Amino acid sequence: MKPIDKKQLLVVWHSRTGAAQQMAQAAMKGAQTVATELESMDRLNIVVKQASQVDATDLLDADGFVFCAPENLASLSGAMKEFFDRNYYAVLDQLNGRPYAIMISAGSDGSGAARQAERICTGWRLRLIAPALIVNTDAQTPQAITAPKTITVDDSTACETLGGTLAALLL
Repeated sequence: MKPIDKKQLLVVWHSRTGAAQQMAQAAMKGAQTVATELESMDRLNIVVKQASQVDATDLLDADGFVFCAPENLASLSGAMKEFFDRNYYAVLDQLNGRPYAIMISAGSDGSGAARQAERICTGWRLRLIAPALIVNTDAQTPQAITAPKTITVDDSTACETLGGTLAALLL
């Protein structure tokens, strides 16, 4: 549970090959940087959790969210979808208006997963702060799709910017 005077940013992620996890870590770094620049690190609590570890209490305690996952077969990864399924009704009508961002790692497109996450978050009545950030890894073969990934410096910077933007909105 967070202290009353602090805002809490919850970064929820799932990753099989490392790209989405790196994106989540970059968003956290961006949020920390902005909080430090605003001399508000003592007013922002940043929680980064794997989707499988997040429960309704984590969501209710948060003032803003970053959801970060890979696209699998034109949809959210199963573990991220399971996170939304498991928590959806427990927090319905209790998160209204809270800001959020979506980050998707994809082999080529990512828009299907982004749309799916946006539809779920619309049901929670969250407020999208920017278009979904899609990091394209160009993985097109079975070997490339399942191989460990390293996102580019530019993609990491974009993730940091999105995390920082969300932090600035909370502060």
